[in-house]
Amino acid sequence: MSYLSTVNDLVAGSVGGAAQVLVGQPLDTVKTRAQIAPKGMFKGPMDVLAQTVRKEGFFALYKGMASPLLGIAGVNSLLFASYVYSKRVVSPFPQLSLKEIAIAGAMAGAANAILASPVEMFKVRMQGQYGAATDKKLRDVAKEMWRDWGFRNGVMRGYWVTVAREIPAYAGFYTAFEFSKRKFQSQYGDKVPVWALLASGSTGGIAYWLSCYPLGKLRSAVDEGLTYIELSVDVIKSRIQLRQTPPTGKPWNYMANEIRMVIAESGLTGLFRGLSPSLLRTIPAGASTFAAFELTREFLTESTGA
Repeated sequence: MSYLSTVNDLVAGSVGGAAQVLVGQPLDTVKTRAQIAPKGMFKGPMDVLAQTVRKEGFFALYKGMASPLLGIAGVNSLLFASYVYSKRVVSPFPQLSLKEIAIAGAMAGAANAILASPVEMFKVRMQGQYGAATDKKLRDVAKEMWRDWGFRNGVMRGYWVTVAREIPAYAGFYTAFEFSKRKFQSQYGDKVPVWALLASGSTGGIAYWLSCYPLGKLRSAVDEGLTYIELSVDVIKSRIQLRQTPPTGKPWNYMANEIRMVIAESGLTGLFRGLSPSLLRTIPAGASTFAAFELTREFLTESTGA
């Protein structure tokens, strides 16, 4: 029975992940390009969108989609299964408090980074190509990273930055989703309407990105030390994964150095590049992810009895 339940979670996670990629990829490309583009290349997210479509065509917004779409089954299966397992570790009771949900979400995020890191690294490197004749296909990028840098510095480049992002992000993601969903359950019971799942998924997605861009930490960013790492980890992750050479030294040192470079180039606002398209993207993407996951799992549970 437990085995079937786990399989149901894996399959539902895959369906939810695929929905997320298909719905959210265009704005994800805008977000990533806003983070990694050379200074002065774009005026803002809307200019990223306009220039991309004008110069490369509409489907350039789906550049880099192959990597998450190919890996999404594994990534989301790992995420949702880790979350379900983490909830059992945190508490033996089925109804967890929101504080316990946050802990379980953080644990799931840490596990998720194992697969999310290489998937996003390849995605970022594809999105960092602007339609030149020298642009590479995904298989060529993968071969090049493996040949030149191997597994640790090539395929897994940016792993520790991804861990630093996923832990607070998924703590916020699941806490906000559960909070919203429980509010709807108090009104509608266990049969929550689909639109309520969509709203809850969007709430979770917004919390995910706000956890990566904690505005309350902005003032402390000018201080030396690890307070830098509490800022926009997603911007730093994208930059590190796009670099020609892998970072050196301890993770907290090269993350802090990268943040100093961003501040030197663009000021403190540079740490928040891509926030607006991230928040816009997460409404439909988060809604579709959780709706697809919950509906698929409900269907499989009824079909298998697990």
